[in-house]
Parts: sequence; C-alpha cells; structure tokens
Amino acid sequence: MLEGKVALVTGAGGGIGRDFALAMAAAGAKVLVNDLGTSVKGEGASGAPAQKVADEIRAAGGAAAVNSESVADWAAAQRIVQAALDHFGRIDVVVNNAGILRDRFFFNMSVDEWRAVIDVHLNGSFYVSRAAAPHFKAQESGCYIHMTSTSGLVGNLGQANYSAAKLALVGLSKSIALDMAKYHVRSNCIAPFAWSRMIGSIPAETPDQQARVEKLKGMQTAKIAPLAAYLASEAAREVSGQIFGVRANEIFLMSQSRPLRSVHREGGWSAETIATHAMPALRAHFYALERSQDVFSWDPI
Repeated sequence: MLEGKVALVTGAGGGIGRDFALAMAAAGAKVLVNDLGTSVKGEGASGAPAQKVADEIRAAGGAAAVNSESVADWAAAQRIVQAALDHFGRIDVVVNNAGILRDRFFFNMSVDEWRAVIDVHLNGSFYVSRAAAPHFKAQESGCYIHMTSTSGLVGNLGQANYSAAKLALVGLSKSIALDMAKYHVRSNCIAPFAWSRMIGSIPAETPDQQARVEKLKGMQTAKIAPLAAYLASEAAREVSGQIFGVRANEIFLMSQSRPLRSVHREGGWSAETIATHAMPALRAHFYALERSQDVFSWDPI
C-alpha cells in the first residue's frame, strides 16, 4: 500500500515508533528512522536505537536510513526532513511520534519539566511538520500522522505537561488539515493504548494503578501500526482532520468539541441569572472529572 512512498517516523528507535517504521517498510515505503536515543525523561543520546531499527528493515529487504537529531530544535528538524530528501529524493509521510515524559503533579511541576515535554511533543511536531510542508505543498500530496493521547483528550493525574501537549496536537493537526487541504495534504491523530517504555514509567503504587498497568501490559504496540500504515496510504486520501484511538483489536473514532446545549435570555445575562438559570439548565450536561481509565473502563478486546 505504500510502494514508492518515503516515510519519516520520529521516535522510531523503540516502542510504537519502531512498529510504525517496520510496518511502513513492510508495506513498501522507504523509511527515515529518526530517534535521539534518550531515556524516557529525555536524558542522554545515542544513535544505536535508530540504527538497530534501520538494520531490521534492511534485513527484511526494505530500505531505511537513520537520523539521530532532536525534533525539539528548529534547525535540527529542518535537517531531519532534509535527510529524507537526501537519502530517498522525496518525502510523503511524517509521523510525529517522538516523545518524553516528566510526570509530576501540577502543583509540584517545575518550569523545566513543563518546557521539556512541550518542546518535544508539541514544538517538535510543529517543527518537523513545518519543515516538510513546502515539499508537500510543491508536490500537492502528503500525509501527517500525529500521536495524541487520552491523557489530553480525557484526562489523567500528574501529567499536566503531557496532557496539554497532546491536546494541543489535536488543534495543530486540525489546522494543518484545513490549511493544506487544497494541496491534497492530510493530517490525522492517533491516540494509542499499548504497553511501551513510556507507559512503563506510569506510577503503579495503588491497587487501582496496578490493575490499570496490568491491563496495559496485554496491549501490544504492533496493534497500532496497521492504522498508521493505512492513513499513510492512498486508500486514506479522503481521511483528514480526524482523531482515532487504537486499543488492542479496537479502533475508535474520537469525538471533537461541538456545542452540547445552549441557553439564551432576552436582554442578556447577569452573574445572578447565570447562577439561577443558565447553570442549572446546563449542569446535566457537564462532564465528570474523569481520567482515561474511567472512560475506557472495560477490558481490551
């Protein structure tokens, strides 16, 4: 399904990114494997993880090249995209998968912990996407796949930085889809449920947390890859601006913000009439203060 296409997958040295790179190569794409080779917290650097994945692709008969620069730097993002062009002559798919975690409750979160996560997930996705945009525009084709999370779409404890970045990515993806539609460029989001190195860092101190982690351990990262390969293909040429979730054998189409209910009052509102009229009328439609595991409460299929 991806014969003749060139895919750039960031954070492809392990976990979900590795499976994306392998799946796209198996579908016929030439793959630029990008990974800085850091810890889950973004510490250190090594070219070994990206090189290992590229070697796997080549051993299976595919074509792959390696880049080990950081998506969180504007100039480096330009070089990452240029590497795909230098190695393969074009670029057709950008998968913004690179990420780190610096989990901490909001009231204890430092500025550095906030910025580090925003820089990789949100700024990095913008930088790499923007670097590829002129090439997509010129060839009047292209596909972006951004990794969001139910931590942002629904909510989670101790992840204000990660949740904010992942929900912001939904806005970025929709803007790209709108701005580049006339150039036949698509942009979609995937919220993955799977056991990976990043998910493995989730605290599991209470029985509730331990039960959640055990469920996650049964969900393979490879289950996410077929959807990414499909979205990158011409079979998905009419699919853009959407948010999907994948959990084991389940695929979800996620909702997007739309008005639920409205109230009006001739002559306008005062704080008092809002309290006595508007809020009682709207309250039945309030969202509960839920976390991802509260919404996805059934066992994976």
